[in-house]
Amino acid sequence: MWRSLFFLLLLANSPLRETPVATAAAAAGDECPMDLNYVGTFPWDRSYCQPPISNMTNCCTTLLSLFGIAIGQRLHLTGLFRLPNAAASSACLADFSSNLSALSLPSDLVHTCFPSPQRFVITPDFCAGILTRRNWTAKLGPSTAIDSACRSDLSVPTQCYDCANAGVAVTAQLTALDGNASHATQCFYLAVDYAAGVANQFGPEDPRAAGCIFSLALSSPSSPPTRSKSHTAAIIAPIAATLALALLLSALGLYLRLSKSKKKRKLSKKQEQSPRSRSHARPNTGSILYDIEEMEKATDNFSERNIVGRGGFGVVYKGTLSDGSLVAVKKVLELNLEGGDEKFQNEVEIISHLRHRNLVPLRGCCITNDDDDMEEPKERYLVYDYMPNGSLADHIFTSPVDGNGYSGKKKSTLTWPQRKNIILDVAKGLGYLHYGVKPAIYHRDIKPTNILLDGEMRARVADFGLARQSREGLSPLTSRVAGTHGYLAPEYALYGQLTEKSDVYSFGVLVLEIMSGRNALDKSAESNSALITDWASTLVKSGRAEEVLDAALVREGNPKGTMERFVLVGLLCAHVMVALRPTISEALKMLEGDIDVPVIPDRPMPHGHGYPFGEDGTITASPALSASVSIL
Repeated sequence: MWRSLFFLLLLANSPLRETPVATAAAAAGDECPMDLNYVGTFPWDRSYCQPPISNMTNCCTTLLSLFGIAIGQRLHLTGLFRLPNAAASSACLADFSSNLSALSLPSDLVHTCFPSPQRFVITPDFCAGILTRRNWTAKLGPSTAIDSACRSDLSVPTQCYDCANAGVAVTAQLTALDGNASHATQCFYLAVDYAAGVANQFGPEDPRAAGCIFSLALSSPSSPPTRSKSHTAAIIAPIAATLALALLLSALGLYLRLSKSKKKRKLSKKQEQSPRSRSHARPNTGSILYDIEEMEKATDNFSERNIVGRGGFGVVYKGTLSDGSLVAVKKVLELNLEGGDEKFQNEVEIISHLRHRNLVPLRGCCITNDDDDMEEPKERYLVYDYMPNGSLADHIFTSPVDGNGYSGKKKSTLTWPQRKNIILDVAKGLGYLHYGVKPAIYHRDIKPTNILLDGEMRARVADFGLARQSREGLSPLTSRVAGTHGYLAPEYALYGQLTEKSDVYSFGVLVLEIMSGRNALDKSAESNSALITDWASTLVKSGRAEEVLDAALVREGNPKGTMERFVLVGLLCAHVMVALRPTISEALKMLEGDIDVPVIPDRPMPHGHGYPFGEDGTITASPALSASVSIL
């Protein structure tokens, strides 16, 4: 599962390409400081290296992962990272070769796959001067994100994913400490070794850890020793959760009924005192402060039938104002923050002044309750222009209603010109938020449900947020703290390191969704989920970029070269390493053909026991992916 976040390294791309040192060059008497006897007993999938070998790259990457177990175990036992010199490395590779030969595998595999023992050697300039676990602690402190995220049973997909996210963040820390971006790969190796050899409670020789951290294909699923207890807990937990949820819903229903009755009495009293609507434009501003009475009238008292969208940020209702204009009224959740209503209104005014062809216009806001009424919590609403063609998700996905607010039905199949325009529109809208206003606005939640389509099927970025929701001291105009799984840049998900590149990552995922018609997360296979970036990268790296495209686009005879360029830009934008992503302005130039798209750097690829992809690009049930690459 580390494949879901880490960029993986092909053997030829190793930064240590010294002159090959033959295994036989080890001086007489040199011994390997690692025990490699596990090679014959560990449940690794040997099929990749059994003659006749159809794909040598697959075999070498499998052996690279297998050898990594010993390196992790050495760190676990001695506190020393990797190997001290080429002689020791040569001796270990000789032992490795002997153990493989005992399994009736070809005798020249190790020399073929690892011609330079130097690649496993550590030196003071390897990464941030870290040679030992003590050095690690001195540089990063007694506990890192890896220590907590990678400790548990990593056969659980979500926990493995969290461990991978932690590895990305710590790799970035190490690279920053080193000060040399070219050492990022070496720092990545240290993060992997630490996760397996120190952080995971089961150790590197446990199949659950090796399968996740080293992406090693296993010959059979591993089971923790306490399976019966875990199985019992797995049965009991959902039952207990269901009972608790039922009680919670009952209590909530009673509260809502009482609250609604109280609100009606209060509204009736307010109407007697002030029958005239109090909605008004604020002088010298671009916003309107709406009265709750007008909002209720416009939405038929916030009727369920007027709901046009919902998500973690709020519920959106379609409404008709007294002047006949259509609006979208969003009830904003979780805005009981410090600062008061005046600050909230001022921030709405700032955003209301933003004017761009590819942003959804914000008209104003509505705040319930008078300042002297403390019986009920305040409710806040945002009022936008209504977009008649709904969200992008309605047009590219056919899926059930879910937590992301997908509608469950597909309104239409977008043509290539429409998809091209939508992608360019979103890029231009983000470019305005990043560079057209000061301070910059970072969206944080770019996804299809937040891209709305106007009457001309042109895209407008919605939900670009309020200043008062920023608690991170970054941009005073930022949106919600949490994004959506599958679209969230790893460096922001873990440490709140929010930059324009965080939006670029989400934009890249969005581009791939538009071009393929697939969801960011494919949950169709059992007990796992596959990232669209993994799927698309697998096809592109094997020269099958055309298979990423929605079949409808290919049938229509559209310009294949241009469409494939959009796919490549999407992959580049969604690269896991921040430094390798373009800015949104650079991405726009690539999309428009003004600058060339660079070679796409290697990124995570599906690992052996995850989701393999068949020749048609669909998920299959085969035990391993021919293009899987180890991360050691």
